[in-house]
Amino acid sequence: MPATDAFVQAQDVEVEDLGGGIKRQILGHDDNLMIVRVWFEEGSIGYVHKHPHTQVSYVESGEFEVQVDGRKKLLKAGDSFYIAPHLEHGAVCKKAGVLLDTFSPYREDFLENESGK
Repeated sequence: MPATDAFVQAQDVEVEDLGGGIKRQILGHDDNLMIVRVWFEEGSIGYVHKHPHTQVSYVESGEFEVQVDGRKKLLKAGDSFYIAPHLEHGAVCKKAGVLLDTFSPYREDFLENESGK
């Protein structure tokens, strides 16, 4: 998979509506790393799931009740959370906001969804 350009300007990158009050924008990636901006409307749910990727997420704005491996915590702007591969995790948006999700390696399934449009 080719990497994105060295410079990515958000206005040039498609925002994908995932439904349920969630939108995402893939901002950059190579085979080893990906960063994604995800907007959540208040009350929207990132359902509990798991994947083989390591993930670190930063709360850019809003409030989220985040669950990782059965533990829950209310996180606000400036907070972050780490998810080891194969751990179940999810989030409920308590106040509309944005997460910056990073993945290693990149989320191949996200790119398949993009090219499937």
